[in-house]
Amino acid sequence: MKWTRRAFLKSATASSCALAAPSLFAAHDPIAPYRTPYKYPHLLLRGTGQAGDFDSKSVDDPIVFRANGTFYMLYIGFDGTGYQTGLARSADLLHWERVALVGPRNPASQWTKFNLAISSILRDKSLHGSGEAIKHDGHYLAAWNAYPNAGYEAGAAVIGLATSDDLLHWQLTDPILKPQDGAPWEHGGLYRPDLLLHDKNYFLYYNAKTDTLPKSEGGGWHEQTGVATSRDLTHWTRYPGNPILRNGPHGSNDARFASNPFVMTYGHQFAMFYFGFTDTRPGRARELLALGNDPYHFTKVPEVLIDVGPAGSIDETFAHKPSLIYHDGALYHFYCAVSGKWPNEIRGIAVARSTPW
Repeated sequence: MKWTRRAFLKSATASSCALAAPSLFAAHDPIAPYRTPYKYPHLLLRGTGQAGDFDSKSVDDPIVFRANGTFYMLYIGFDGTGYQTGLARSADLLHWERVALVGPRNPASQWTKFNLAISSILRDKSLHGSGEAIKHDGHYLAAWNAYPNAGYEAGAAVIGLATSDDLLHWQLTDPILKPQDGAPWEHGGLYRPDLLLHDKNYFLYYNAKTDTLPKSEGGGWHEQTGVATSRDLTHWTRYPGNPILRNGPHGSNDARFASNPFVMTYGHQFAMFYFGFTDTRPGRARELLALGNDPYHFTKVPEVLIDVGPAGSIDETFAHKPSLIYHDGALYHFYCAVSGKWPNEIRGIAVARSTPW
């Protein structure tokens, strides 16, 4: 069997197990600022169902930010061949209008022949900040990753940068991180990048996967999270302590995947929102949190921030891939919600927030 991320997740959802009860914090509750327990019950975006649309089959991986007085979302569309990147806008973070396909595949490119996921943008990342996109040398700055083969996240992906004057047209750099240049924990390919500007340093968080494991180790692979840094956006150095977020023990919520980091700041604290995937059946992806006093060292919070929903809900199968923004006194936590089973699953964009709807 040719292992892709979707095939691996599918294989791990076949039977049942009990969910671990989330830990509760006592009188002093350091997790309170990060919680978004109130889910909106409907998808904000989903596949169009129209043949020929880049997002006909599903939408995935929201990246929400503010620019020019408007909220925008970069998101990934899947058409059965591969990923491409769309842009949507909103006035209230709840009602979204598709704008354009802004990251099309390029058949002439070695890197983006089948896929292009513009999956991070440099923006204000303070927890209660504006979420405003930050320009570098007068241009918006983003990071992309791309998988070399047709299909859903098939092959060992690379990471690069992109710049734009208008959010609609993006110029891509060559890859800045390749899996073969890293350690064994990332040799299987690189997943979603996440940009953070801190103390004049650029931090690029990303998760990556091992090569496929032998059957004696459960097959599939492990995903963990690391970081690379740069002062000039040209020369990047992988942190020697990578991976900075490792898989948990057997039975934990991130025993297989500790993935899709989205790092924010709150006072002197760094908060890494991420999703975990279990190693017990049925495999479930949930939104989790790790906190640190510097941008390299994080301690996992023993609590699920956003869990999968009950049977029949929009996120009954997976609730994963975080992106957060603060607005009008509330923290909004966007994520990819999945219901049903492949190949008939429904994959779209959902949101939860810190205050009731």
